[in-house]
Amino acid sequence: MTTTKEVLQQFEETATHYIHELDQFSLDQLKHKAINNEWSIGQMFQHLVNSALYMQLRNVEQCLVPGPDLQVTSEEKTEAGAAVFAQGSFPPIRIQVPPSPLYTPEQPESKEQLIQGLHTIIQRMKEVEPALERASKQNTVSHPSFGGLCAEEWFRLIEMHYRHHLLQLDRLKQYT
Repeated sequence: MTTTKEVLQQFEETATHYIHELDQFSLDQLKHKAINNEWSIGQMFQHLVNSALYMQLRNVEQCLVPGPDLQVTSEEKTEAGAAVFAQGSFPPIRIQVPPSPLYTPEQPESKEQLIQGLHTIIQRMKEVEPALERASKQNTVSHPSFGGLCAEEWFRLIEMHYRHHLLQLDRLKQYT
């Protein structure tokens, strides 16, 4: 099993790849939706940034420092969660949810917004990684599909999530 330092390094490489990918697109290309029910490339980037900042990293921090208002439990992983973590990646399939105002990301305002978001996540990952070694595996926050995940698992999930979306990026690039 890879260490959290190795996960951080893999994440940095993937996030840097995404930053370099942004160089080849104009803002109009990032916002272009070739298929109505499909996200634009920019929306996919927004999803990566927002899910890491406002869900995954927040949940890492909740597991590290549980407080009275936090939703920390000792829930177990689901069968799907156990399978993803045993494999070390999401299955290479498309995961689609119906469009909704709560889930569908907004279009980006600028490329700089996306680049800054990715840099922010890299920095936050670097800041939180050292604390994972002493984090309790008993403090979990529930994931909608994977069940209770501890701080280290939420951290690992960010890297797996970014790697998984490389498939979507390759597919969306065909339409630009």
